[in-house]
Amino acid sequence: MASLHFCSECNNLLYPKADPGRRIMVYACRICSEEELGENKCVYRNDLLTVTKEQVGITTDLGSDPTLAHSNITCPHCGQDDAVFYQDQSKRKETRMILFFVCTKCNHSFTDPSLPQDNRPDTS
Repeated sequence: MASLHFCSECNNLLYPKADPGRRIMVYACRICSEEELGENKCVYRNDLLTVTKEQVGITTDLGSDPTLAHSNITCPHCGQDDAVFYQDQSKRKETRMILFFVCTKCNHSFTDPSLPQDNRPDTS
């Protein structure tokens, strides 16, 4: 469990710092040169690799949003010929223009059926 450490000289917060010469972790004051040996020898490194895929997100009431553009694309769920659409907002190096459609009748979310199956994002 992490706890706060304070400098015995100036009462400021001590920050964890690596001492490469001694190969240990110390708590060091940023104001004065005071250092304390770290009691907890465990240092954590948490590398997260996040693989993102385009997702529809929250589509509640998008069909009735007057600010979104409409398209005459047919809904695969109910057959209605009116849907609003919006662009994918993912932040990735490779940017593709993925349009998501939401049926104005049944609120079903879908992508353009003319996209190849392997290029379609997850709409569930």
